[in-house]
Amino acid sequence: MKDYQAVIDLLRNRVVLVTGAGDGLGRLVARRLALHGATVILLGRTIRKLEQIYDEIEQAGAPKPAIYPMNLEGANAKDYADLAQVLETEFGRLDGLLHNATLFEGLTPLANYDIELWYRVLQVNLNAPFLLTRALLGLLNRSADASVVFTADRASEEGRAYWGAYAAAKGGAETLMKILASELETNTPIRVNSIDPGQVRAGLTLRAYPGRPATEWTDPEAVLSAYLYLLGPDSKGVTGQIVRAQD
Repeated sequence: MKDYQAVIDLLRNRVVLVTGAGDGLGRLVARRLALHGATVILLGRTIRKLEQIYDEIEQAGAPKPAIYPMNLEGANAKDYADLAQVLETEFGRLDGLLHNATLFEGLTPLANYDIELWYRVLQVNLNAPFLLTRALLGLLNRSADASVVFTADRASEEGRAYWGAYAAAKGGAETLMKILASELETNTPIRVNSIDPGQVRAGLTLRAYPGRPATEWTDPEAVLSAYLYLLGPDSKGVTGQIVRAQD
């Protein structure tokens, strides 16, 4: 997938929402989507960071993005309904949804896992993608070719020790992705897949392995082509799959 070459106007006229767009990999993906023609809705909890990537996109001459501040950890069903209403008013449809936002506080044995942290991690990594997708299905159905992309992690598939609530939530999100893909495969324009970026030089990997040099991990720029593929028209007809960005 890293060899995929996207044409410059691949995402022209597409409206794509990216969660966790203010920092790390989400920020890089949002910028790259915009450079390929997408109108990107930047969703995150820190307005200052969202404004920074907004300015970067605008200065690059890409389509003007939009900012939507939201803390997924505390958001409820009404908050998601309000977001859907705003997007309905401003755009009338949604062509892409990337679930990139992540909460990960480090490696901890289950016996020592803080109960409140367990709930928080599941809220951001599992409940939020469900609630957000559910709220936006109507807008996605108005697209001629819509793509929903979850973020996968092999830590969940392998049941790695000490990955706790994060791995459990990612496992649940994978099941959610497959259920949605199956339900939406017929009679809708929506395809649903997951992307596994692998271990890249970004926040989560660096927090998980603080004692190892950052240069050991893949440059996140090297995995961006996989996001373009899944959120663009070249993946039309592909659904229910886990795409490995570094393969």
